[in-house]
Amino acid sequence: MRSALGVIAAKCQFESPMRDVFVRVGGASVGRATQSLVINSNDVIGDNLWLWRADHGSGVGWTANTAANGLTVNGNDVTIYGLFVEHYQRSQVRWNGNGGRTYFFQNEMPYDVPDQSEWMSGTTRGFASYQVAASVTSHEAWGLGSYCFFNRNPSVVADLAFEAPVAPSVRFHDMVTVSLGGGKGSILHVINNVGPAAIAGATVQKLVGNPR
Repeated sequence: MRSALGVIAAKCQFESPMRDVFVRVGGASVGRATQSLVINSNDVIGDNLWLWRADHGSGVGWTANTAANGLTVNGNDVTIYGLFVEHYQRSQVRWNGNGGRTYFFQNEMPYDVPDQSEWMSGTTRGFASYQVAASVTSHEAWGLGSYCFFNRNPSVVADLAFEAPVAPSVRFHDMVTVSLGGGKGSILHVINNVGPAAIAGATVQKLVGNPR
């Protein structure tokens, strides 16, 4: 494991669980990263991971304090208990390995998106906070929440919070989306194109399970 600018890039080879990992990108001074934590090994267990790009406070800015992704999982059969990934500028979590499991995920999208054109994934507005790759055939997650608070530009929209392939062994349970601050910004769907919009006047939305 190596660290620089408060960022950990991990090529994991653990025999015991990876516990209590905190990553901070910026906040006290400007920090930059591409991927904060990368798990390449199989059969990794993570417990209490908090990966955070600062988007308020000192030493921050959309073009100065850049960080694309919080967690990328390439290994198979990775399990994480208590995953907190916040304010990254692209997908907060990118899961590419099979057999992954997450028990509790908390996320805030970046507060400081300047305008919609700066936050597009192709033709999709915004980026999924938790994205399971289209090639994945087995994945399961329980208790996931994603929140938006686009206080710099409340007109910004995220088309979805969670993204996953529709497959028999890919299952998400008990999801919530929230538009904070009375509706500063919108999340239009909970997962893929399913689930109601978290917007002003309907700021909290829940979905028990999907895809199915």
